[in-house]
Amino acid sequence: MRLPPRRASRAGLITALVVSFLATASAGPASPSPLPPPPSVSPLTADGFASVDALGQNGTTGGAGGAVVTAATTAEFLDYISRPGPLVVQVSGTITLPTGSSDGMHPVASDKTIVGLGSTARLTGGGLHIGLPASDRVTSPPADAVHNIIIRNLSFDGATDDLINVQMFSHHVWIDHNDFSNGDDGAVDIKRGSDFITVSWNRFHDHDKTLLLGHDDDNAAQDRGRLRVTYHHNYFDASDQRNPRVRFAEPVHVYNNYYRDNSYGVASAMDAGVVLEGNYFHSVNNPARVDFSGDLGRLVARDNVLVECNHPVETRGSVVEPRTYYAYTPHRAAEVPAVVPAGAGVGRI
Repeated sequence: MRLPPRRASRAGLITALVVSFLATASAGPASPSPLPPPPSVSPLTADGFASVDALGQNGTTGGAGGAVVTAATTAEFLDYISRPGPLVVQVSGTITLPTGSSDGMHPVASDKTIVGLGSTARLTGGGLHIGLPASDRVTSPPADAVHNIIIRNLSFDGATDDLINVQMFSHHVWIDHNDFSNGDDGAVDIKRGSDFITVSWNRFHDHDKTLLLGHDDDNAAQDRGRLRVTYHHNYFDASDQRNPRVRFAEPVHVYNNYYRDNSYGVASAMDAGVVLEGNYFHSVNNPARVDFSGDLGRLVARDNVLVECNHPVETRGSVVEPRTYYAYTPHRAAEVPAVVPAGAGVGRI
């Protein structure tokens, strides 16, 4: 649904109140203590598929109810994101993630909110890994699947692998108002049975393979019937391809995104089902495709605007409607070039 300016203002007020409280709190970051929520401000809630009650989780709340801590060093950050139980981890300044033996991918435990302070919080050199270790033998959600994670208001760059990787039946993840660039592989890859995820109000730029949804053409056992993801109000600012590239998932809801100067926007393959709605494509060679690689996908398109594009949107078949899962109110596609660049990325919550 629409995210009007009131929500952005409310988010900024929440951050300001938390920072003010921390300035007077006596507990140091090594021993966090719970902080009460601001008495007159309602907590932010995820929308899209991340808001759906499913798999024993009532929407996505992240670290709500846990301590609020601030990480200003690599050691603090890696400690906090790996702790069990709910925790709100505020990131201050630039944190360099080491490569080490993990190729720079660092695990995030369940029930975490990771949020940047101000407009300068940055993770560089590595990425965040949300999920259990990969295994082809696991074909249904395990009891200990990673879940309930919020990542907001952070700049990610320079990872030696993915900037964010979500895998192995992880569910209820909200990735919102971030900036992604210059990763060696994916910006936000979602695969191996992960489910009920929203990727919203992010800016992707100076990056090649942006959003992978679905592991590969042979992974139907894990991915078919899952990978329900909402992508809305993202700015694909000359990010080259995979915006997203989809296999097996249904429904995937791609609405109110702004595409500018991309080789292709959306690819639906391996019988995936995509609803493409209210997006604006400017100078995109292939805005959306169902004939890509592997088996054909399915795609329903409505109210999309194409300007200076070389090919039309390819459509095929029918797709389960996102409204069967959640309510939303999209902007008109003509509004997207003004609304999305003004609101996407860091420093806007």
